Amino acid sequence: MLELLLCSLVTIVPDYLYRRYRQGKRFGREITLYSVFFELRWGITTCLMLTIGLITVIFYNHPSTTSATLYFRTVPIVSETNGRVAEIFVDGISQSMKQGEPIFRLDSSAQDAAVEGARRKIAEVEAALVAAKTDVAAADGRMREARSAHQQALDELETKQELNQRNSATVAAREIERLENLVEGREGAIAAAQAAKEAAEVRISTLLPAEMASAEAALAQARVDLDKTVIRAGVSGRVEQFTLRVGDIVNPFARPAGILIPEEAGRRAIAAGFGQIEAQVMKPGMVAEVTCISKPWTVIPMVVTSVQDFIAAGQFRGGELLVDAQQVVRPGSIMVLLEPLYEGGLKGVTPGSSCIANAYSSNHDVIESGEIGFWRGLALHGVDAVGLVHAAILRMQALILPVRTLVFSGH
Repeated sequence: MLELLLCSLVTIVPDYLYRRYRQGKRFGREITLYSVFFELRWGITTCLMLTIGLITVIFYNHPSTTSATLYFRTVPIVSETNGRVAEIFVDGISQSMKQGEPIFRLDSSAQDAAVEGARRKIAEVEAALVAAKTDVAAADGRMREARSAHQQALDELETKQELNQRNSATVAAREIERLENLVEGREGAIAAAQAAKEAAEVRISTLLPAEMASAEAALAQARVDLDKTVIRAGVSGRVEQFTLRVGDIVNPFARPAGILIPEEAGRRAIAAGFGQIEAQVMKPGMVAEVTCISKPWTVIPMVVTSVQDFIAAGQFRGGELLVDAQQVVRPGSIMVLLEPLYEGGLKGVTPGSSCIANAYSSNHDVIESGEIGFWRGLALHGVDAVGLVHAAILRMQALILPVRTLVFSGH
Protein backbone atom coordinates (compact mmCIF):
# COMPACT_ATOMS: atom_id res chain seq x y z
CA MET A 1 0.00 0.00 0.00
CA LEU A 2 2.79 2.43 0.85
CA GLU A 3 4.49 1.72 -2.48
CA LEU A 4 1.19 2.31 -4.31
CA LEU A 5 0.69 5.64 -2.60
CA LEU A 6 4.21 6.78 -3.45
CA CYS A 7 3.89 5.74 -7.08
CA SER A 8 0.49 7.45 -7.41
CA LEU A 9 2.10 10.77 -6.53
CA VAL A 10 4.14 10.69 -9.74
CA THR A 11 1.58 8.94 -11.99
CA ILE A 12 -2.10 9.28 -11.09
CA VAL A 13 -1.88 12.72 -9.48
CA PRO A 14 -0.15 14.40 -12.49
CA ASP A 15 -2.61 12.65 -14.83
CA TYR A 16 -5.56 13.91 -12.82
CA LEU A 17 -4.16 17.45 -12.67
CA TYR A 18 -3.80 17.41 -16.45
CA ARG A 19 -7.38 16.18 -16.88
CA ARG A 20 -8.73 18.68 -14.38
CA TYR A 21 -6.98 21.88 -15.30
CA ARG A 22 -5.99 21.23 -18.91
CA GLN A 23 -9.07 19.42 -20.14
CA GLY A 24 -11.51 20.81 -17.55
CA LYS A 25 -12.82 17.40 -16.45
CA ARG A 26 -14.12 17.06 -12.90
CA PHE A 27 -15.05 14.23 -10.53
CA GLY A 28 -18.76 13.58 -10.50
CA ARG A 29 -19.27 14.85 -14.02
CA GLU A 30 -16.85 13.75 -16.72
CA ILE A 31 -14.86 11.58 -14.29
CA THR A 32 -17.17 9.14 -12.53
CA LEU A 33 -16.80 5.74 -10.84
CA TYR A 34 -17.46 4.06 -14.16
CA SER A 35 -15.22 6.27 -16.31
CA VAL A 36 -12.33 6.85 -13.92
CA PHE A 37 -10.17 4.10 -15.41
CA PHE A 38 -10.80 5.32 -18.96
CA GLU A 39 -10.09 8.93 -18.07
CA LEU A 40 -7.03 8.18 -15.92
CA ARG A 41 -5.89 5.06 -17.78
CA TRP A 42 -2.39 6.30 -18.41
CA GLY A 43 -1.81 7.30 -14.78
CA ILE A 44 -3.40 4.14 -13.32
CA THR A 45 -1.55 1.79 -15.68
CA THR A 46 1.76 3.54 -15.11
CA CYS A 47 1.13 3.54 -11.35
CA LEU A 48 0.52 -0.22 -11.31
CA MET A 49 3.62 -0.93 -13.38
CA LEU A 50 5.76 1.41 -11.31
CA THR A 51 4.41 -0.05 -8.08
CA ILE A 52 5.24 -3.59 -9.17
CA GLY A 53 8.72 -2.50 -10.21
CA LEU A 54 9.27 -0.58 -6.96
CA ILE A 55 8.13 -3.52 -4.85
CA THR A 56 10.47 -5.82 -6.78
CA VAL A 57 13.43 -3.47 -6.29
CA ILE A 58 12.69 -3.00 -2.60
CA PHE A 59 12.16 -6.64 -1.70
CA TYR A 60 15.11 -7.85 -3.78
CA ASN A 61 17.71 -5.31 -2.66
CA HIS A 62 16.35 -4.89 0.87
CA PRO A 63 15.07 -8.39 1.76
CA SER A 64 12.68 -9.06 4.59
CA THR A 65 11.61 -12.18 6.47
CA THR A 66 9.31 -13.20 9.26
CA SER A 67 11.32 -16.38 9.93
CA ALA A 68 13.76 -14.93 12.43
CA THR A 69 14.32 -16.47 15.84
CA LEU A 70 16.82 -16.40 18.69
CA TYR A 71 17.79 -20.04 18.53
CA PHE A 72 19.50 -21.61 21.51
CA ARG A 73 20.62 -25.07 22.50
CA THR A 74 19.97 -26.72 25.82
CA VAL A 75 22.26 -29.08 27.72
CA PRO A 76 20.55 -32.33 28.79
CA ILE A 77 21.11 -33.31 32.41
CA VAL A 78 22.18 -36.95 32.29
CA SER A 79 24.55 -39.17 34.18
CA GLU A 80 27.39 -41.11 32.57
CA THR A 81 26.16 -44.38 34.06
CA ASN A 82 22.87 -45.97 35.04
CA GLY A 83 21.86 -45.68 38.64
CA ARG A 84 19.21 -44.93 41.21
CA VAL A 85 18.86 -41.38 42.52
CA ALA A 86 19.92 -41.10 46.15
CA GLU A 87 19.90 -37.32 46.74
CA ILE A 88 18.65 -34.18 44.95
CA PHE A 89 20.16 -30.72 45.37
CA VAL A 90 17.64 -28.75 43.27
CA ASP A 91 14.58 -27.24 44.93
CA GLY A 92 11.60 -27.42 42.60
CA ILE A 93 11.60 -27.84 38.84
CA SER A 94 13.50 -24.64 38.03
CA GLN A 95 16.58 -23.13 39.64
CA SER A 96 19.65 -21.10 38.71
CA MET A 97 22.92 -23.02 38.89
CA LYS A 98 26.59 -22.08 38.81
CA GLN A 99 29.18 -24.15 37.01
CA GLY A 100 30.28 -27.07 39.15
CA GLU A 101 27.31 -27.01 41.54
CA PRO A 102 25.80 -30.46 42.26
CA ILE A 103 22.38 -31.24 40.80
CA PHE A 104 21.72 -34.75 42.05
CA ARG A 105 23.59 -37.81 43.33
CA LEU A 106 23.22 -41.47 42.43
CA ASP A 107 23.58 -44.39 44.81
CA SER A 108 27.33 -44.93 45.27
CA SER A 109 27.54 -48.16 47.29
CA ALA A 110 29.51 -50.03 44.63
CA GLN A 111 31.83 -47.07 44.02
CA ASP A 112 32.47 -46.61 47.75
CA ALA A 113 33.39 -50.29 48.01
CA ALA A 114 35.75 -49.96 45.04
CA VAL A 115 37.45 -46.95 46.63
CA GLU A 116 37.85 -48.80 49.92
CA GLY A 117 39.24 -51.86 48.12
CA ALA A 118 41.79 -49.70 46.32
CA ARG A 119 42.84 -48.10 49.61
CA ARG A 120 43.30 -51.53 51.20
CA LYS A 121 45.42 -52.60 48.23
CA ILE A 122 47.67 -49.57 48.74
CA ALA A 123 47.99 -50.41 52.43
CA GLU A 124 48.86 -53.99 51.48
CA VAL A 125 51.61 -52.81 49.12
CA GLU A 126 52.97 -50.46 51.79
CA ALA A 127 53.11 -53.39 54.25
CA ALA A 128 54.85 -55.52 51.63
CA LEU A 129 57.37 -52.72 51.15
CA VAL A 130 58.17 -52.72 54.87
CA ALA A 131 58.49 -56.52 54.83
CA ALA A 132 60.79 -56.34 51.80
CA LYS A 133 63.07 -53.93 53.62
CA THR A 134 63.20 -56.43 56.49
CA ASP A 135 64.03 -59.18 54.01
CA VAL A 136 66.94 -57.09 52.73
CA ALA A 137 68.28 -56.72 56.23
CA ALA A 138 67.86 -60.46 56.89
CA ALA A 139 69.58 -61.35 53.62
CA ASP A 140 72.41 -59.01 54.47
CA GLY A 141 72.82 -60.74 57.84
CA ARG A 142 72.84 -64.20 56.26
CA MET A 143 75.41 -63.03 53.74
CA ARG A 144 77.70 -61.80 56.54
CA GLU A 145 77.23 -65.07 58.36
CA ALA A 146 78.04 -67.04 55.19
CA ARG A 147 81.16 -64.94 54.59
CA SER A 148 82.31 -65.53 58.18
CA ALA A 149 81.79 -69.28 57.87
CA HIS A 150 83.55 -69.25 54.52
CA GLN A 151 86.52 -67.39 55.97
CA GLN A 152 86.75 -69.79 58.88
CA ALA A 153 86.62 -72.82 56.58
CA LEU A 154 89.22 -71.24 54.27
CA ASP A 155 91.60 -70.50 57.18
CA GLU A 156 91.28 -74.06 58.42
CA LEU A 157 91.94 -75.41 54.93
CA GLU A 158 95.05 -73.29 54.50
CA THR A 159 96.35 -74.43 57.90
CA LYS A 160 95.83 -78.10 57.04
CA GLN A 161 97.47 -77.66 53.65
CA GLU A 162 100.53 -75.98 55.22
CA LEU A 163 100.85 -78.80 57.77
CA ASN A 164 100.47 -81.36 54.99
CA GLN A 165 103.30 -79.74 53.05
CA ARG A 166 105.58 -79.88 56.08
CA ASN A 167 104.72 -83.45 57.05
CA SER A 168 102.35 -85.41 54.91
CA ALA A 169 101.65 -87.90 57.66
CA THR A 170 100.28 -85.26 60.03
CA VAL A 171 97.05 -84.45 58.07
CA ALA A 172 95.09 -87.02 56.13
CA ALA A 173 94.28 -86.35 52.50
CA ARG A 174 90.61 -87.06 53.25
CA GLU A 175 90.54 -84.19 55.74
CA ILE A 176 91.92 -81.76 53.16
CA GLU A 177 89.29 -82.84 50.63
CA ARG A 178 86.53 -82.35 53.23
CA LEU A 179 87.77 -78.83 53.97
CA GLU A 180 87.95 -77.99 50.26
CA ASN A 181 84.33 -79.15 49.82
CA LEU A 182 83.34 -77.14 52.88
CA VAL A 183 84.92 -73.98 51.44
CA GLU A 184 83.06 -74.48 48.18
CA GLY A 185 79.80 -74.92 50.14
CA ARG A 186 80.47 -71.71 52.08
CA GLU A 187 81.05 -69.88 48.78
CA GLY A 188 77.66 -71.18 47.53
CA ALA A 189 76.02 -69.96 50.71
CA ILE A 190 77.52 -66.52 50.13
CA ALA A 191 76.20 -66.50 46.56
CA ALA A 192 72.75 -67.61 47.74
CA ALA A 193 72.65 -64.89 50.40
CA GLN A 194 73.82 -62.30 47.83
CA ALA A 195 71.09 -63.42 45.42
CA ALA A 196 68.43 -63.24 48.15
CA LYS A 197 69.55 -59.72 49.03
CA GLU A 198 69.49 -58.63 45.37
CA ALA A 199 66.02 -60.16 44.92
CA ALA A 200 64.73 -58.24 47.95
CA GLU A 201 66.32 -55.02 46.67
CA VAL A 202 64.81 -55.53 43.20
CA ARG A 203 61.43 -56.10 44.82
CA ILE A 204 61.80 -52.82 46.71
CA SER A 205 63.06 -50.82 43.75
CA THR A 206 60.92 -52.28 40.92
CA LEU A 207 58.16 -54.72 41.76
CA LEU A 208 56.56 -53.04 44.75
CA PRO A 209 56.65 -49.51 43.20
CA ALA A 210 54.88 -50.95 40.15
CA GLU A 211 52.28 -52.57 42.36
CA MET A 212 51.94 -49.28 44.26
CA ALA A 213 51.42 -47.36 40.99
CA SER A 214 48.78 -49.87 39.91
CA ALA A 215 47.03 -49.61 43.26
CA GLU A 216 47.10 -45.80 43.12
CA ALA A 217 45.74 -45.89 39.55
CA ALA A 218 42.96 -48.20 40.70
CA LEU A 219 42.19 -45.79 43.55
CA ALA A 220 42.13 -42.84 41.15
CA GLN A 221 39.78 -44.74 38.82
CA ALA A 222 37.55 -45.68 41.74
CA ARG A 223 37.42 -42.04 42.85
CA VAL A 224 36.56 -40.96 39.29
CA ASP A 225 33.72 -43.48 39.24
CA LEU A 226 32.62 -42.21 42.64
CA ASP A 227 32.68 -38.60 41.43
CA LYS A 228 30.53 -39.59 38.47
CA THR A 229 27.73 -40.45 40.84
CA VAL A 230 27.41 -36.71 41.61
CA ILE A 231 26.05 -34.95 38.53
CA ARG A 232 27.12 -31.30 38.41
CA ALA A 233 26.27 -28.34 36.21
CA GLY A 234 28.73 -28.18 33.31
CA VAL A 235 28.00 -24.51 32.68
CA SER A 236 26.36 -21.69 34.55
CA GLY A 237 22.71 -21.42 33.66
CA ARG A 238 19.24 -22.40 34.71
CA VAL A 239 17.82 -25.86 35.32
CA GLU A 240 14.36 -26.27 33.79
CA GLN A 241 11.80 -29.09 33.72
CA PHE A 242 13.61 -30.91 36.51
CA THR A 243 11.13 -33.47 37.81
CA LEU A 244 13.58 -36.07 39.11
CA ARG A 245 12.87 -37.59 42.51
CA VAL A 246 14.76 -39.79 44.95
CA GLY A 247 14.45 -43.43 43.92
CA ASP A 248 14.13 -42.80 40.19
CA ILE A 249 16.30 -44.78 37.79
CA VAL A 250 18.42 -42.58 35.51
CA ASN A 251 19.47 -43.88 32.10
CA PRO A 252 21.89 -41.72 30.07
CA PHE A 253 20.37 -42.96 26.78
CA ALA A 254 16.66 -42.91 27.50
CA ARG A 255 15.83 -40.92 30.63
CA PRO A 256 17.48 -37.49 31.04
CA ALA A 257 16.75 -35.80 34.34
CA GLY A 258 16.03 -32.37 32.84
CA ILE A 259 17.66 -29.64 30.82
CA LEU A 260 20.20 -26.93 31.62
CA ILE A 261 19.96 -23.67 29.68
CA PRO A 262 23.28 -21.74 29.61
CA GLU A 263 23.22 -18.12 30.71
CA GLU A 264 24.17 -16.72 27.29
CA ALA A 265 21.96 -19.08 25.32
CA GLY A 266 19.96 -17.25 22.66
CA ARG A 267 21.33 -13.81 23.59
CA ARG A 268 24.08 -13.39 21.05
CA ALA A 269 22.59 -13.57 17.56
CA ILE A 270 19.34 -13.97 15.66
CA ALA A 271 19.09 -16.62 12.96
CA ALA A 272 16.92 -15.50 10.04
CA GLY A 273 15.85 -17.43 6.96
CA PHE A 274 15.68 -15.34 3.77
CA GLY A 275 14.39 -16.47 0.39
CA GLN A 276 16.70 -18.21 -2.06
CA ILE A 277 16.27 -15.39 -4.59
CA GLU A 278 18.23 -13.11 -2.25
CA ALA A 279 21.31 -15.35 -2.30
CA GLN A 280 23.28 -12.85 -4.41
CA VAL A 281 22.21 -9.90 -2.25
CA MET A 282 22.84 -11.16 1.27
CA LYS A 283 26.42 -10.35 2.29
CA PRO A 284 28.21 -10.13 5.65
CA GLY A 285 28.37 -6.56 6.85
CA MET A 286 24.87 -5.55 5.70
CA VAL A 287 22.93 -3.38 8.12
CA ALA A 288 19.68 -4.93 9.34
CA GLU A 289 16.81 -4.25 11.73
CA VAL A 290 14.55 -6.57 13.68
CA THR A 291 11.46 -6.29 15.82
CA CYS A 292 10.45 -9.15 18.13
CA ILE A 293 7.16 -10.16 19.71
CA SER A 294 8.71 -10.47 23.18
CA LYS A 295 9.89 -6.83 23.00
CA PRO A 296 7.09 -4.92 21.25
CA TRP A 297 7.30 -1.43 19.75
CA THR A 298 11.08 -1.71 19.53
CA VAL A 299 13.26 -1.79 16.42
CA ILE A 300 16.73 -3.21 17.11
CA PRO A 301 19.62 -2.31 14.76
CA MET A 302 21.58 -5.37 13.67
CA VAL A 303 24.39 -6.33 11.31
CA VAL A 304 24.76 -9.45 9.15
CA THR A 305 27.76 -11.40 10.45
CA SER A 306 27.41 -14.70 8.62
CA VAL A 307 25.61 -16.07 5.56
CA GLN A 308 25.32 -19.85 5.33
CA ASP A 309 26.61 -21.19 2.00
CA PHE A 310 24.30 -24.20 1.98
CA ILE A 311 20.52 -24.59 1.97
CA ALA A 312 19.25 -27.20 4.40
CA ALA A 313 16.54 -28.46 2.04
CA GLY A 314 19.17 -30.06 -0.19
CA GLN A 315 20.83 -32.24 2.40
CA PHE A 316 20.31 -36.01 2.46
CA ARG A 317 21.53 -38.98 4.40
CA GLY A 318 23.11 -41.78 2.41
CA GLY A 319 21.19 -45.04 2.45
CA GLU A 320 19.99 -47.89 0.28
CA LEU A 321 17.41 -45.79 -1.63
CA LEU A 322 18.02 -43.24 -4.36
CA VAL A 323 17.14 -39.62 -3.59
CA ASP A 324 14.25 -38.20 -5.62
CA ALA A 325 14.32 -34.44 -6.19
CA GLN A 326 10.52 -34.29 -5.81
CA GLN A 327 10.89 -35.24 -2.16
CA VAL A 328 11.92 -31.64 -1.44
CA VAL A 329 8.40 -30.26 -1.07
CA ARG A 330 9.26 -26.89 0.44
CA PRO A 331 12.16 -24.80 -0.87
CA GLY A 332 14.72 -24.06 1.78
CA SER A 333 15.89 -20.66 2.88
CA ILE A 334 19.26 -18.99 3.30
CA MET A 335 20.35 -18.99 6.93
CA VAL A 336 21.74 -15.63 8.04
CA LEU A 337 23.11 -14.68 11.45
CA LEU A 338 22.32 -11.19 12.73
CA GLU A 339 24.16 -9.72 15.70
CA PRO A 340 23.31 -6.48 17.54
CA LEU A 341 25.00 -3.41 16.15
CA TYR A 342 25.41 -2.08 19.69
CA GLU A 343 26.27 -3.87 22.92
CA GLY A 344 23.22 -5.03 24.84
CA GLY A 345 20.98 -4.69 21.80
CA LEU A 346 19.16 -7.97 22.49
CA LYS A 347 18.63 -7.19 26.16
CA GLY A 348 15.02 -7.83 27.05
CA VAL A 349 14.39 -10.12 24.08
CA THR A 350 13.41 -13.58 25.29
CA PRO A 351 15.45 -16.40 23.68
CA GLY A 352 13.30 -18.31 21.23
CA SER A 353 11.19 -15.26 20.43
CA SER A 354 9.81 -14.84 16.89
CA CYS A 355 11.02 -11.74 15.07
CA ILE A 356 10.65 -9.84 11.81
CA ALA A 357 13.93 -8.89 10.14
CA ASN A 358 14.91 -6.47 7.39
CA ALA A 359 18.31 -6.27 5.70
CA TYR A 360 19.41 -3.23 3.72
CA SER A 361 21.80 -3.18 0.77
CA SER A 362 24.36 -0.39 0.58
CA ASN A 363 26.05 0.67 -2.65
CA HIS A 364 27.87 3.63 -1.13
CA ASP A 365 31.34 2.13 -1.63
CA VAL A 366 30.61 1.24 -5.26
CA ILE A 367 29.35 4.76 -5.99
CA GLU A 368 32.27 6.43 -4.26
CA SER A 369 34.81 4.25 -6.06
CA GLY A 370 34.24 6.20 -9.29
CA GLU A 371 34.32 3.01 -11.40
CA ILE A 372 30.72 3.35 -12.58
CA GLY A 373 28.95 5.89 -14.77
CA PHE A 374 26.59 8.67 -13.83
CA TRP A 375 23.38 6.91 -14.73
CA ARG A 376 24.29 3.67 -12.98
CA GLY A 377 25.37 5.63 -9.92
CA LEU A 378 22.04 7.46 -9.99
CA ALA A 379 20.22 4.13 -10.19
CA LEU A 380 22.19 2.74 -7.26
CA HIS A 381 21.38 5.89 -5.29
CA GLY A 382 17.73 5.22 -6.00
CA VAL A 383 18.09 1.57 -4.88
CA ASP A 384 19.60 2.67 -1.58
CA ALA A 385 16.97 5.39 -1.13
CA VAL A 386 13.98 3.06 -1.50
CA GLY A 387 15.25 1.13 1.52
CA LEU A 388 13.58 3.89 3.52
CA VAL A 389 10.23 2.48 2.41
CA HIS A 390 11.08 -0.93 3.83
CA ALA A 391 12.29 0.65 7.08
CA ALA A 392 8.96 2.50 7.35
CA ILE A 393 7.09 -0.76 6.72
CA LEU A 394 9.04 -2.47 9.49
CA ARG A 395 8.12 0.30 11.91
CA MET A 396 4.47 -0.02 11.01
CA GLN A 397 4.74 -3.76 11.56
CA ALA A 398 6.30 -3.08 14.97
CA LEU A 399 3.31 -0.88 15.85
CA ILE A 400 0.68 -3.30 14.56
CA LEU A 401 2.33 -6.54 15.77
CA PRO A 402 1.14 -6.35 19.45
CA VAL A 403 -2.37 -5.40 18.37
CA ARG A 404 -2.53 -8.19 15.83
CA THR A 405 -1.18 -10.70 18.35
CA LEU A 406 -3.40 -9.70 21.27
CA VAL A 407 -6.61 -8.74 19.48
CA PHE A 408 -6.92 -10.48 16.14
CA SER A 409 -5.24 -13.78 17.01
CA GLY A 410 -7.61 -14.51 19.89
CA HIS A 411 -4.89 -14.57 22.56
